[in-house]
Amino acid sequence: MPTTAKNDPITLEIIQNSLQATADEMFAVMKKTAMSSIIYEVLDMGTGITDAHGALASSGAGIPGFIGVLDKSVKVLLQKFGKPGDIEPGDVFITNDPYYGGVTHLNDLVVCMPVFADGRIIAWTANIAHNSDVGGKSPGSLSADATEIFQEGLRLPAIKMIARGEPIPGIFDIITVNSRMPDFLKGDLWAAIASVRIGAKRLAELAEKYSVATFEAAMKSFMDHGEKIALAELAKLPKGTFELTEEQDDGRFFNVKVTISDTEFVIDLRDNPEQDAGPSNAGRDDTLVSMQVIFKALTDPTSPANEGSFRPLKVLTKEGTTFHAREPAAVGFYYEIGIRGYDLVWRCLAPHMPDKLPAGHFSSIAGTFIGGIHPDTGRQYTIIEPQIGGWGASPGRDGNSAIFSGVHGETYNCPAEISEARNGLFVDRMELNTDPGGEGQWRGGQGIRMDYRIRRDNSFLTLGYTRSRILPWSLDGGNEGSANYALVLRTDGSSERYAFGSGIRVDTDDVIRIVTGAGGGIGDPKQRDRALVEEDIRNGLVTPERAREVYGIELAKA
Repeated sequence: MPTTAKNDPITLEIIQNSLQATADEMFAVMKKTAMSSIIYEVLDMGTGITDAHGALASSGAGIPGFIGVLDKSVKVLLQKFGKPGDIEPGDVFITNDPYYGGVTHLNDLVVCMPVFADGRIIAWTANIAHNSDVGGKSPGSLSADATEIFQEGLRLPAIKMIARGEPIPGIFDIITVNSRMPDFLKGDLWAAIASVRIGAKRLAELAEKYSVATFEAAMKSFMDHGEKIALAELAKLPKGTFELTEEQDDGRFFNVKVTISDTEFVIDLRDNPEQDAGPSNAGRDDTLVSMQVIFKALTDPTSPANEGSFRPLKVLTKEGTTFHAREPAAVGFYYEIGIRGYDLVWRCLAPHMPDKLPAGHFSSIAGTFIGGIHPDTGRQYTIIEPQIGGWGASPGRDGNSAIFSGVHGETYNCPAEISEARNGLFVDRMELNTDPGGEGQWRGGQGIRMDYRIRRDNSFLTLGYTRSRILPWSLDGGNEGSANYALVLRTDGSSERYAFGSGIRVDTDDVIRIVTGAGGGIGDPKQRDRALVEEDIRNGLVTPERAREVYGIELAKA
C-alpha cells in the first residue's frame, strides 16, 4: 500500500465523492433491509462518516435534523473507550441516551463502527434511525406525561454490542426483551449493523487503493472546503445583532439573540425557561443540531455537509433550561423543542433576509403514534407518522403545500396501502386542509386533513404537536397560518381535540383526524392578483365567500 499522500485535486475529489457515495450506499442498505415502515418507507433515519476523531466527514440522505447527530455520538464513544485495546477491528457500538452520546431521544438508536487500516482507526461509519418501541411506560416509548427519562425506555449509554465481529452475549437479549415489538427492533438493528459494515468495507478499500495518508488528506481537504463555502456565504448575510421573543403554545416565552459577523454566526439561547417538568426538553447536542440545520440553510444548503460547514457557528445554551436539559429530565418530545428553536432563529432573521427566508411554516414534526394489537395477526403494532403541512409564502410566490417541516425534510409519508397492511388500521382520507389561514398577496401553502380509522378496541393514540395555539407567523401584512391538531371522532358522534397526549384510548371505528396548518402569508391579501384568487377558487382552496371577505374580490355571477 502506498504510504505517501497524493494531494492532487483530482485524486482528492475522487475520494470526496467516494465518501458521499459510501454514505448514500449505507442509507440504501438500511432502507432495503429494515423491518419498520418508519425506516424503510418514511426514511426516518440518517447515515454518515466521520474521521478518526469523530469530525463529520460526509453525510448521506435522510432527515436534516440527523445531519449533525452522528459525529457527536462518535466523540462520546472515543472519550469512553479511550484506552488501548478498547476499540478493535470488527467492533460495533450503540447508544441512544441523550446524556451519554445519543443526542436525541431513546427511540433513536445510533450505531457506530470504527474503520481500521494500517493497524489504526482512520474513520467511523455511523447511522441513526427511529425505532418503533424501546420500552418505557407507554407503547411506542413516547409519553406526554413522562417526568423523567427512566419512563421513556431502555437507556443504552454508549456501549459495545459486537466485539471483533461477534455479538456480545446478552446485549441483544437486553435490547429486545425491553421492547413490545422485539422482532421489529431486532430486524431494524441488524439493518443498521449491515449499514455500518458495508460502509466500513468501502472505506477500507478506498484507503487501500489510495493510501491512508491520501484518504486522510482528502477528508481534511473536504472539511476545509466546507468551511470556505460557509464563510463565503456568511459574508453575504446582513451583519449585526438580531433578537426575538416568542410565546409558545404552553404559555412559555422563548428568546433568541443572533449575532452575525464576517467570521461567526452566534446563536444565544441562554435566556430561556427552566427545563420542562414533562418531556418537552432537548439536550444540548440536539439543540446544536437544530441550529446547524438553520445555519446550513442560510449558508449554501446545496453543498454537502461536513464538520467544516459548521466551524463558523457558535451556539450558547444554559444547562437546566429547555434547550439544554439536565439529567434525568424527560426528552421524548425533544423534536418539538428543536424545531421551535430552529423556527425561532428563522423568524428572528426573516425580516432581514427576505431573499432567503419565507414566512413561517406549520413548523411541527407533528409526530403521530397509533398502536395496539393488530386485528389480523394478534401482534403489537405501532404506526409512527410525522405529518406534512404548509410552508410560508415568499415574496412573489405562494408557499408549498403538504411537505415536511424544515427539520424533518427529505422524508416521505407512509403510503396508505403500507399503513393498512402493516399497521392494522384504515386510511380513509388524505386531502388538503382548506380551512382559512395564510392568506396574503402571496398565500401560505396548505396543510392536510388525514383520517385513520381504528379496527380494534383498546387501541391508543399518542401525539405531540406545536403551532396548535400560536399560529404560523406571517410577514408584511399577510394573515397568519392555521393550527396543527388532531380530532378523535367517536362512534357516538362526540369528538375531542388534542395537540399533546399519550395513551388516548381509541376503539373500533373511531376516527383519528389529523389536521395540519397552512403557512403564513406575505403582503396585504387585498393586493393579491385576481387571477390567482380565481385559480384558488377553481382548485377548491378558497370559497367565493372567503374570497370576498379576505381578498375583497367579488366574482361575477354566472
